[in-house]
Amino acid sequence: MVRGVTPEELARQYPRLYHMAAQGSWASILRHGLLSTSALLDLFDIRGQGRDRLERQHRPESVRIFHPVHGTAEIRDQKPMDDIGLKRALCDNLTPDEWYRILNRNVFFWPTIERLDTMRNAKAYRDKPQTIIVIDTLRLLQAHRSKVLLSPINSGATKPFPHPRGRDTFLPLGDYPYQERKRVRGEANAIAEVAVIRAVPDIKEFVISVEERTGSSVPIILYP
Repeated sequence: MVRGVTPEELARQYPRLYHMAAQGSWASILRHGLLSTSALLDLFDIRGQGRDRLERQHRPESVRIFHPVHGTAEIRDQKPMDDIGLKRALCDNLTPDEWYRILNRNVFFWPTIERLDTMRNAKAYRDKPQTIIVIDTLRLLQAHRSKVLLSPINSGATKPFPHPRGRDTFLPLGDYPYQERKRVRGEANAIAEVAVIRAVPDIKEFVISVEERTGSSVPIILYP
């Protein structure tokens, strides 16, 4: 099987990437970059049992954290997932707490507007304002190629069906079976997620637009 995909190949099919952040988060993202949960917990100096609960356990609701210098930030909930489904889905002897740690150390992007809209219009989120960040795929991948991972599934969901997942769910560009996935699933579904390990500190260099959206209402333009 031929493996691997270049940033140029991926960008031809997915010229834009999409990230859904909490309302009011854009100012902090401009200051600190787009941070994974683990990187955000480091920035806010959260340690001990409180950190373990956020990093290694399921979050049924979003959690606001505070720092005397950095202010407040919101760590997103994990409503599309639960421990029962996750235990059914996990392979390679992974435990739920290990999977949560894997998710929490990555920053995630949707490769299509359809996948973004499915998430944004889900019952848990459709009536809440969301900050939508649109990214230039090629520039991001070229700048952070060594930290980019691809996934064939929505790794943060076990509903409505807990798709199997394991240690090879996230693969670097050079190892991902892109051509095989494209042949079997079609170009639009060859990947489900793009992840960047830990953080994208220079995210503003790749941003095309930022909007605040609530359901089908007229978006509020935050950038440019």
